Amino acid sequence: MDVKKYKSAISDEKKEEVIKDFLPFIKYTAYRLSHRLPPQLTSDDLISVGVIGLLDSLDNYEPARAKLKTYAEFRIKGAMLDEIRAFDTSSRSLKEKVNELRDACVKLEKELCRPPDGDEVAKSLNMSLDDYFKILKDADAVITLRFEDFGSKTAGGDEMNLLENIPDDTTRDPLRQLMDASKKAILAELISKLPEKEKMVLSLYYWDELTMKEIGKVLSLSEGRVCQLHSQALLRLKGKLNSDVGI
Repeated sequence: MDVKKYKSAISDEKKEEVIKDFLPFIKYTAYRLSHRLPPQLTSDDLISVGVIGLLDSLDNYEPARAKLKTYAEFRIKGAMLDEIRAFDTSSRSLKEKVNELRDACVKLEKELCRPPDGDEVAKSLNMSLDDYFKILKDADAVITLRFEDFGSKTAGGDEMNLLENIPDDTTRDPLRQLMDASKKAILAELISKLPEKEKMVLSLYYWDELTMKEIGKVLSLSEGRVCQLHSQALLRLKGKLNSDVGI
């Protein structure tokens, strides 16, 4: 079925049914991203953007290229992240401060032979602990990875359709599996060296898929403190990956 035929085959009733089916995922994703929201946006705004992203995915979906669920979820989350980035007021100064924190973490870890505490990083940069935590909080809007970061052209200069590069879970690619296993092993090793609370936050957030608020209840911490630990853990990992591994 070509694109035009597929579009014409979707009735308004069918669209409503699809929205109803995807609404739990849209709400869940919006709440998962809520800790990154700038003051101008709310979780409800993200939910609305997610619905628009879903409708857009239905208009552009090509059955031959990917499963609807895979494609729609990709577009929904992408639409939300685009909305957050559109309101992102992160200045060049903030990004420079984040890089300074990352470099300081890497340097201190080599000197101390252990992950440095927040107060040690703050002291090395001649800043107060409050300022350190404020930068960590703001860093959530800066420390991100996007599909677009990996470029949209091949090594030969040809245009590349990112949709065609969404993995198909039904395929078995031995080389890809070996590379993924190697990267996972490296990342697992780096995570194992993080302070215990940071490891717990990463595990609960990425493995158990809890929200920051839910993690706070589990660990008896405030939501703000959980966000700080999350940002601090990512900062450490990015620094180690850049300096030791080069991924």
